[in-house]
Amino acid sequence: MRGATHAKWAACAAAVALAATACGGGGSDSGGGGGSGTVSASWGDPQNPLEPANTNEVQGGKVLDMIFRGLKRYDAKTGAAEDMLAEKIDTSDSQNFTITVKGGWKFSNGEAVTAQSFVDAWNYGASLKNNQKNAYFFGYIEGYDKVHPDTGTQSADTLSGLKVTGTNTFTVKLNQKFSTFPDTLGYSAYSPLPKAFFDDHAAWVKKPIGNGPYTIDSYTKGSQMSLVKWDDYPGDDKAENGGVTLKVYTDNNTAYNDLLAGNLDLVDDVPAAQLKNAKSDLNGRYINTPAGIIQTLAFPFYDPKWDTSGATKVRQGLSMAINRQQITDTIFQKTRTPASDWTSPVLGEEGGFQEGLCGDSCKYNPTEAKKLVEEGGGLPGGQVKISYNADTGSHKEWVDAVCNSINNALGNDKACVGNPIGTFADFRNQIGQHKMPGPFRAGWQMDYPLIQNFLQPLYYTNASSNDGQWSNKDFDNLVNQANAETDTSKAIKLFQQAEEVVRDNMAAIPLWYQNGSAGYSDKVSNVALNQFSVPVYNEITVN
Repeated sequence: MRGATHAKWAACAAAVALAATACGGGGSDSGGGGGSGTVSASWGDPQNPLEPANTNEVQGGKVLDMIFRGLKRYDAKTGAAEDMLAEKIDTSDSQNFTITVKGGWKFSNGEAVTAQSFVDAWNYGASLKNNQKNAYFFGYIEGYDKVHPDTGTQSADTLSGLKVTGTNTFTVKLNQKFSTFPDTLGYSAYSPLPKAFFDDHAAWVKKPIGNGPYTIDSYTKGSQMSLVKWDDYPGDDKAENGGVTLKVYTDNNTAYNDLLAGNLDLVDDVPAAQLKNAKSDLNGRYINTPAGIIQTLAFPFYDPKWDTSGATKVRQGLSMAINRQQITDTIFQKTRTPASDWTSPVLGEEGGFQEGLCGDSCKYNPTEAKKLVEEGGGLPGGQVKISYNADTGSHKEWVDAVCNSINNALGNDKACVGNPIGTFADFRNQIGQHKMPGPFRAGWQMDYPLIQNFLQPLYYTNASSNDGQWSNKDFDNLVNQANAETDTSKAIKLFQQAEEVVRDNMAAIPLWYQNGSAGYSDKVSNVALNQFSVPVYNEITVN
């Protein structure tokens, strides 16, 4: 999803003002046990308002995961798609689905969650006039071309493939077979929405109403968001704490120092400079676990200089100029693993992971790197500028290291420079406006644990997170064939062939697979990260 991979808001006037760099006061409220204490955690402002279909990055996704529950939910340990609000999802042909929603579910305002709640939400998300970033996820539902045409104005307001057939049942007709469609329905874009969303949209955006274990109490952009436990939540994954206060930091070193000082309970992005000390600093309260995340360098293919046959060789050369092993060992203290494909090891071989697929193109070879760049016509404009957001994620350190590696390989200390952009929101906005002057960081956190999710949203023509606008007909055709294949093993093989097209064109440079890393205070227990590297907030207890 997100983070690139994967939003948000108007401020709530009632929220408490708090300087993002100070974050003073105790880490946890003194509510004691019994699920009454509040957990304080580091966070970053989302890019956009928290509409489920308009959130495709990590910070907004964290909140949606707390305030919404969908038809499916992904197991925190295995990533497996399990029924949540879905009583059952039936199909006989992998193209027509009948979905039965469990009874007894409500939104936090008391409104019942019904089949209509899903159909209305999906129609809203798909509609061109609503300009939702995740509209693309509804693209396989029949009628999408009418509500979200590639050009011109929409000729329909609702997807013809969605039909409410009862209070708790609806049907979905896809425009082609898609055997794993049910497994995608745990992604937040498919969340249900209450009538309040449509009746007073502006009010809902200021204070979203969901059906998850938490409700939003207040939010001040640039400061913090306060979420509180919803006592009447009907699910079996109730919050084991009284709430979560998400505190905005523009520097994760400041967040880490607040954790050490006892002013914060949880940091889920330990800064690179602190990784070698984190285990001892925190007396073992440190988590380092594999996650479905890959960091890549994307390219602006909308710039003709990067969309030539020669530029393909340049991209391959740049890839071979990067000493991944040295960077992951020294900067990231082995919390990253050099990437050798474009997916993630958490998928496993049975899920489509192809270790070593990138081959020599992802192995450090400065001699060959320089040769390929020269054969490709040299660096476009004579220099590459790697853009990144400077507020979170220790990106400056690794971008500088990547540039140093490239400069050494090419024998030119000005061949590569970093291009810091102040905030994540500004960075994402410039990407969306197609203003990147060269390669840019493109971290991808999986939305659901399928090989399809690492490929289609990022590389399919006009896909939701295809920020560089790469396009290749062979890739698109293979993805279409894979989605239509009802035999899972055959579908995976087709996706693997599509990934080979990505490799042959070096559509993006894979850098490393990222572990989830987190540190927590002695005031909280039962802290864990799911396979998306997001804290399982509802399971945290306050000591």
